[in-house]
Amino acid sequence: MIDSTTHVRVARPSRDLAAAERFYVDGLGLEVLWRTTERVSGEHDLVMVGLPGGAWHFELTHDPERPLDPTPTVDDLFVVYLGKPVDEAQVDRLTAAGGTRVPAHNPYWDEYGVTVADPDGYRLVLCERAWG
Repeated sequence: MIDSTTHVRVARPSRDLAAAERFYVDGLGLEVLWRTTERVSGEHDLVMVGLPGGAWHFELTHDPERPLDPTPTVDDLFVVYLGKPVDEAQVDRLTAAGGTRVPAHNPYWDEYGVTVADPDGYRLVLCERAWG
């Protein structure tokens, strides 16, 4: 049965795992929870980022033998509900770590937050609103 403690993994391809790691670790403040970069034929390189003890994490993958080109849309969002105004220093860290500040496709996110595209083009929204 799924409940609020069920663990969730969101996996998606990356062109460059090191660049994705910089964005999510140095820029956003997540931690590397697991990494596999030993070149084993038929297996993916990957880095998992999240918060220790959290019920979710990102798995960013790269298959050098059969690379996938990430295909994010303007509405593929990872939203972080901060419950306080967005700190511009945080946005600066994200852009310094390879992100690009972009206008949101949905104006709601520009009204209540800041949208930053990661190095693969997926969008992170820092939302000043609280969840719930």
